[in-house]
Amino acid sequence: MVKVIKKGLETSVQDYPGRIGTLNLGFPSSGPMDSWSFRLANVLVENEPGTAALECQFMGPTLKFDSNRTIAITGADMSPKVDGTPVPLWESIEVKKNQTLEMSFATIGARSYIAFSGGINTNPWLGSRSTFHKAGVGGIEGKAIQDGQILPLNKSKAVGERKIKKTSIPVMSTNKKWSVEVVKGPNDDWVDEKGHKMFLSSNWKLQSKSDRTGYRLEGPKWSFTEKATNKGLEHGTFPSNIIDQGYPMGAINLAGQTPIILVNDGPSMGGFIVPYTVPSASFWKLGQAKPGDIFNFMEISVEKAQELRAEQSEICSEASLLFSKKENILTDKLTIKIDNIKIVDFDKEKMNEKIKSKIMEKRGMKNIKVKFFD
Repeated sequence: MVKVIKKGLETSVQDYPGRIGTLNLGFPSSGPMDSWSFRLANVLVENEPGTAALECQFMGPTLKFDSNRTIAITGADMSPKVDGTPVPLWESIEVKKNQTLEMSFATIGARSYIAFSGGINTNPWLGSRSTFHKAGVGGIEGKAIQDGQILPLNKSKAVGERKIKKTSIPVMSTNKKWSVEVVKGPNDDWVDEKGHKMFLSSNWKLQSKSDRTGYRLEGPKWSFTEKATNKGLEHGTFPSNIIDQGYPMGAINLAGQTPIILVNDGPSMGGFIVPYTVPSASFWKLGQAKPGDIFNFMEISVEKAQELRAEQSEICSEASLLFSKKENILTDKLTIKIDNIKIVDFDKEKMNEKIKSKIMEKRGMKNIKVKFFD
């Protein structure tokens, strides 16, 4: 078990891909905002990539361990320390009984992930352990972790030293600017050509009034087609109003003149148009952005979005592991080149010896050499 000494700013239990197949019931998928970093954290401790772990937002927790446990920390750099000694990101860490993990404010990125060998063992709700704060479900009592709580962990197993290749680590922005891919639609025909050019060429600032439900953006004004300005009353009076429709995850929801990106805990439907959608492979960038950061959007095709998703899934696997020197040394010692090796079938040798003895006994021969050929 692990005891929460300090909870951090908002630290919650999440799993991947979260709560799937429940949008029709009004429940979003939830899950990690940066699933790339999340999955690699689990790979480092030999868990399945989607195993429940902690998501730490802006400032991490302080945790005390009551037994030996292998952990891994990925995502944002929150200057993690074990008993005051700095520990690395993107590789497995052995924490001993009674040691304390302490994390600070995020210096690069916004969300950090802590995976434990064996995983977090909370009760699943609608098939997922992910915390959905606004409904108070999942995780531990449906909320972010609290001071004094105990994190229930599954039984751990021995884990070898592991490290992620540099080429498999997502590159965090260090200048507060992010280039985010988008796919057109489903309501792109409500925005005119001028509006599309404006959106794709402008800087969009992430507002402080943003959370796991939606990212509010600040930028220029939109312009619309006649479909938006000359429509039936059932669609509402403002150009961005539309009769209630389903929202895809990642929808850039246009509320008046304010774009809101619907993220992991976003609503499943509503009455605003969605001219663009952020594909799932680009969600990690949203998860690592802080209020005040700037987004520039780049249009890609649906096929390209699917390709990026497949590439990311391949990266978030053991294919991204760079095993430690300790393990390589062991492997090198066991790998020995042997020349002129003779392979002996011992069962056959024994049988030949029996035959030889019987021949000698039958013929009364004592000093005879018998050689068998295959």
